[in-house]
Amino acid sequence: MEGNKRRENIIKILNQRSEPISGGELSKLLGVSRQVIVQDIALLRASDINILSTTKGYLLYPSDYPRVKRTIKVKHTTEQIEDELCTIVDNGGKVLDVFVIHEIYGEIATELVIRNRQDVYDFVKKVKEKQIVPLKELTAGVHLHTIEADSEKALDRIENALREKKYLA
Repeated sequence: MEGNKRRENIIKILNQRSEPISGGELSKLLGVSRQVIVQDIALLRASDINILSTTKGYLLYPSDYPRVKRTIKVKHTTEQIEDELCTIVDNGGKVLDVFVIHEIYGEIATELVIRNRQDVYDFVKKVKEKQIVPLKELTAGVHLHTIEADSEKALDRIENALREKKYLA
């Protein structure tokens, strides 16, 4: 399959899905290697197609969706990750990423796209099963999230709920 046609098919597949799709799944559907998919995604992004890479796969992200964002700085234990993330999504937020500012390595970040409790549970399960050390462990528990919501009021509600639980750093 020619590259342009394959990239059109990637967009079509992403448009039809509300959940992320892995590079491996895309490669099977389109009959190419995962590396070809990674290169295609990079080319699509370069042409201003809003594709997010999440821990679960790729997701098309509409650019005209009216949302507001805020970066929050938090600190908590590993056992409190689930509660922190549920607090955010239960108050109307979406956790786009997690990042830390390391004194030697600088900013280290990864996209998350956690939209609801099921995403939270899946993320926490993966961390536990794979025995992954969360990024926050590099900075004594302090980390940052970019949070997205429908309004500034929702972001304020999220921040207040995190403050009440003493998660804000």
